[in-house]
Amino acid sequence: MKRKLMFLSLAAIGLASCNAGFKKGDGGLLYDVRVDKDGPKIKEGDFISVDVIAKTDADSVLFSTYETGHPSLLLMRAPQSKGDVLSGLKFLAEGDSATIKTNIDSVTPKGAPKPPFKGKYIVYEIKVEKVISKGNLSEQVFKGRYEAYLKSQADEMKKAEPIKIKKYIADKDLKVTTTPSGLNYVINTPGTGEKPQAGDTVAVYYVGRFLSGKVFDTNIKDEAKKAKMQINPMNPYKPIRFPLGVAGMIQGWNEGLLLLNKGSKATFVIPSSLAYGEQGNQQIQGFTPLVFDVELVDIIHPNPNAPKPVAPKPMAPQVVPAQPVRK
Repeated sequence: MKRKLMFLSLAAIGLASCNAGFKKGDGGLLYDVRVDKDGPKIKEGDFISVDVIAKTDADSVLFSTYETGHPSLLLMRAPQSKGDVLSGLKFLAEGDSATIKTNIDSVTPKGAPKPPFKGKYIVYEIKVEKVISKGNLSEQVFKGRYEAYLKSQADEMKKAEPIKIKKYIADKDLKVTTTPSGLNYVINTPGTGEKPQAGDTVAVYYVGRFLSGKVFDTNIKDEAKKAKMQINPMNPYKPIRFPLGVAGMIQGWNEGLLLLNKGSKATFVIPSSLAYGEQGNQQIQGFTPLVFDVELVDIIHPNPNAPKPVAPKPMAPQVVPAQPVRK
């Protein structure tokens, strides 16, 4: 009995030291403001730009804006549940940095499955880059201010994108060929089969990455495991099939796959102009270049009597702590 009591006491001491310095918020939330600029705190309705790293208790990274290359942008709204990360942002101001721990039991809706990882908390490392206060501003004035900020940020990202691509290619020592449209490609393993034509259906294995190296999507199970991604039981992890040239597939793929023989393995470094452009797509923000390792495993010529297939919607990161700004 004494051994058991001692063990429990040591466990309690360990838990206390882990959360030392943290203050308590609603719903079991814990927060520690490490950099405090003493400015006005974030309020509901404000526009904010934040850099975020979301982790498990075991320090496994779920999401990072540093890996995607852009901060999260949102109009501050009411928390969806007591103790979620938004309820922790009210303690912060522009320029602040903090660690916020949300209790998984508190933020998981009743009856909903819990996240597929162990631990008591999701841990957010947050830096508040910008706050535009709604205050008593009219909707028109407020919208004008944050849209002007968004434009300035977009202009900076647009200027930075070709520099980032050039640096990535140099750092990886890639011997790329660049097409007139701006697609950069390297054929790592030449194929021996025919090349596809527009309208052919292709079957492709792929790994999609940000320039940081972070894998955001793949249909190769071993690559998903290597990247420590959640394995989706509904994903067959088989080659993706789609007809070349159809709307809905990014132009970098439509163009790049026409350059490959069947059996080829290649790397595409795709500028945003051939991917998701200045608007982005879901959680891939505007002016985001992407890297794909692809393998063209099959080419199927069209049957003139068959109905036209619909292109699948590709590829977005799986975990996000905040919703993007919606106009």
